[in-house]
Amino acid sequence: MESPLLHVVLYQPEIAPNVGAVGRTCVGVGAKLWLVRPLGFTITDKQLRRAGLDYWQYLDLEIVDHWQALCERLPTVETAGYYLSKKASRCYTEATFTPGAVLVFGCESNGLPPTFLERAAARALRIPIRPEVRSLNLSVSVGISVFEAKRQIDLLG
Repeated sequence: MESPLLHVVLYQPEIAPNVGAVGRTCVGVGAKLWLVRPLGFTITDKQLRRAGLDYWQYLDLEIVDHWQALCERLPTVETAGYYLSKKASRCYTEATFTPGAVLVFGCESNGLPPTFLERAAARALRIPIRPEVRSLNLSVSVGISVFEAKRQIDLLG
């Protein structure tokens, strides 16, 4: 299998349809999806499969038991990963994405742990939204970020 264009990491995702939609996006751009346990659903969840539809068979997916296991399998996550959070100050469009970039997203209810954002403050990114909205849906946030990364990578030629 060829190297993925991007790596999308979902840290302890809770909602199967969100993960299904993210999986579909990953297939669409050639990104690898990483899920870090615990998950709020079973991987065979009907809602997960329904959201991924018939694309699920093409998904490059790896599930790891905890953060340290991810760091061992994907070492660039700690040194060069981008951490998406509403608590970050830097806009996602200010980042320079290159092939193989790692985009990390937190769970739907709590986002990423503060320690992740503290360790990678220079690589913490946000999608600007109006204050009336607490946050965007996880799959929407992934879609926005992934397609910006793909746009930049495509410009590199």
